[in-house]
Amino acid sequence: MYKQFVRPVLFRFDAEKVHHTTFKMIKWAFKIPGLSHLMRKRYMYEHPTLEKELFGLTFKNPIGLAAGFDKNAVLIQEMANFGFGFIEIGTLTPKAQEGNPKPRLFRLKKDQAIINRMGFNNDGVSTAIGHLKKRPANILVGGNIGKNKVTSNEEAINDYEKCFDALFDYVDYFVVNVSSPNTPNLRALQDKEPLTKLLVTLQNKNKQKPQTKPILLKIAPDLSNEQLDEVVEVLLDTKIDGLIATNTTIDRGGLQADKTEIETIGAGGLSGKPLKDRSTEVIRYIHQKSNGAFPIIGVGGIASAADAIEKLEAGASLVQVYSGFIYEGPALIKNIKKALIKMQSNKGTQKLVSSK
Repeated sequence: MYKQFVRPVLFRFDAEKVHHTTFKMIKWAFKIPGLSHLMRKRYMYEHPTLEKELFGLTFKNPIGLAAGFDKNAVLIQEMANFGFGFIEIGTLTPKAQEGNPKPRLFRLKKDQAIINRMGFNNDGVSTAIGHLKKRPANILVGGNIGKNKVTSNEEAINDYEKCFDALFDYVDYFVVNVSSPNTPNLRALQDKEPLTKLLVTLQNKNKQKPQTKPILLKIAPDLSNEQLDEVVEVLLDTKIDGLIATNTTIDRGGLQADKTEIETIGAGGLSGKPLKDRSTEVIRYIHQKSNGAFPIIGVGGIASAADAIEKLEAGASLVQVYSGFIYEGPALIKNIKKALIKMQSNKGTQKLVSSK
């Protein structure tokens, strides 16, 4: 129903305006008595074999909502009703900021892709905390943190520390975002020296808490193998809990969209189907390079159950979706879970046969 009726209507309008309008509609709709129950009945599809123990947390299923969709923690319960196993909010910064000038969100329909240059637009960490105080305890929530645009890279650690301290009591895990292409010079923080300093600082803060919380790093897909080797070294040295691969890409190769359209849109991070192969390649490379020393959350171009399984087989322990959710609708989550259960069932049957 979504792809036949809902998506064609939504895609007639400006992408960012539709995003905000859809947020309001979802918030309003779920206040209608009985609708939450109906949505859960339609889209929730849980099974014990889908549960995953990771980072000391229990994920009821391995499919999460990636950061960027619900930046300010407004729709946690509502999005969980669509069947997500965990929700990642943000990217959040210490102070509220408008982000980059509009327009800054574009669809490439032929490619089932999205280009954005939002620029960490958010209402600030304190506003998000106000929403998080009301969230149900049974939904796992990650806090994706970054720096304000006006903060220099030399002072960036202070912004990450502020977000970490403020959010600590309200999220289940943290994601350090140094890989968005839409904040000037942010990706320079992926270099070995500043990245090590940042992660060591956050780890030291973490160890001072009565109980530590998982810290993950989110990286860009545009890193070379040499840079990925350094990322592995940094993760092993700092002993942070895991990696998210990957953020959006600045690469425009292989797109079906008209070149004039792409040039008119200009700068921004590309997500969706064109990112799928590179994201999986990064996951596989890091998993092999590190000998599986730390968990990886795979994200980038997941538009089907086969895409999700590909990332899991490449070395990811969990996956996240965003653009695929926009193009395919909430049925995507249920379809992935059904395919995972079927795959696990087939593997179990094969083991029984082979043991006879």
